[in-house]
Amino acid sequence: MAASVLGAETVSRVSSVLNRDVKQFGKKYLFDGNEDTCWNSDQGSSQWILMEFPTSVQVSELHIQFQGGFTSRTAKLEGSRKNEDFVKILDFYPEDTNALQRFPMEAATIDKLKITFQDSTDFFGRIIVYHLDVLGEKP
Repeated sequence: MAASVLGAETVSRVSSVLNRDVKQFGKKYLFDGNEDTCWNSDQGSSQWILMEFPTSVQVSELHIQFQGGFTSRTAKLEGSRKNEDFVKILDFYPEDTNALQRFPMEAATIDKLKITFQDSTDFFGRIIVYHLDVLGEKP
């Protein structure tokens, strides 16, 4: 059965943080499980989240919860092994809603996972994510 592959050792990076205010809108809020906190990108098209796992993981599902009005219309999930180039795993099309959304995918073994939000429903290109989880299996 699939479980979260994210852990304390997972390193994450994001494209931007609104007004560089990491204390209020930083990447740590993607994974804290608190429904009152969020990652809020700065403006601009093509925002992204990158996760690096300490060991290879097999991913099979993405869970993400946006703030309605600050959702991505189209998004891309890419993975890579160690120092290899990223390869597309999945194109997905989130709904502009506050609900938790689940995107199953064909299982892929990776060391890095990148989510690229290609265009936002927000006029300025901002993305707001309250919850992010990646399900699969650890070796």
